[in-house]
Amino acid sequence: MTPRREAGFPDDEPWRVPSLRESRYSQSLERGLAVLACFTPERPVLGIGEIAAELGMSPSTTHRYVLTLAVLGYLQQDASRKYRLAVRVTDLGMSALSTTGLREHAHSYLEELRTQSSYTVSIAVLDGPEIVYIDRARSFRRGQAKIDLGLRPGAHRPAYCTAMGKVLLAHLPEHELSRTLNEMRLERRGPNTLTNKGVLRRELAQIREDAFAVNDEELAPGHHAIAVPVYAHSKEVVAALGMAAHNSMIPLEAMVEHLRPPRTSSPRAWATAAPTRRRDKPASSLHVARSCCKKYAS
Repeated sequence: MTPRREAGFPDDEPWRVPSLRESRYSQSLERGLAVLACFTPERPVLGIGEIAAELGMSPSTTHRYVLTLAVLGYLQQDASRKYRLAVRVTDLGMSALSTTGLREHAHSYLEELRTQSSYTVSIAVLDGPEIVYIDRARSFRRGQAKIDLGLRPGAHRPAYCTAMGKVLLAHLPEHELSRTLNEMRLERRGPNTLTNKGVLRRELAQIREDAFAVNDEELAPGHHAIAVPVYAHSKEVVAALGMAAHNSMIPLEAMVEHLRPPRTSSPRAWATAAPTRRRDKPASSLHVARSCCKKYAS
């Protein structure tokens, strides 16, 4: 999804003030923020022409905004005379994550679960069609570098191809889910990425029933993960807790087997393209999620 679409503008229309005008609305501020939104993990370095084309603004106007942002410390120019986000933007993002309280309260629980399991553990929230990583406790096992994927607190990834994202999508109200799915383009990122919205909807319905999701090489080759929701006292899902590993470290089925509670009834097949998956709920993850939530919501 482009920054212009996120701001509510069709991609094929030039930059304009929204029809619902507000006397205190600052178009200049809107444009400046839109310039910053052009920079993504996939496109970290951009030239004036690229930004201008993305936003439908003239190069001269774009240059004014970019120069202002660079002087203020939000952009920096490299040797190629193109621009990238500067550290000050990171400071703002980390400040925003800290003010939620979730990162502060979750961190010790993530560290505990990482120690118990030896795998990478993360917590994330939904931001439109993407998830934002609030915190991440990285595994020290051999093979971890294969699934790092540039993931860190503040990183965004598409919700549809991550276990945490699917958990969060599954617990959206129907009208919000429909709107979010309409905004998505399901592009293939791994060998098993779901690219059909009908199939994705069916999996989300199953996840909503089970309160448990898996990612089997949907985000990247060799990368798999499991995730559970984190609930507030109001029973609202406020975040997702996930555990990830490379398939050279542990098979997905073994990861699920390791985390499920003692079997009290015959297991039911996980209703996805991989019929051998189990959908038993991971006791350790749910325990940590509930503990984290209890402290966060209090």
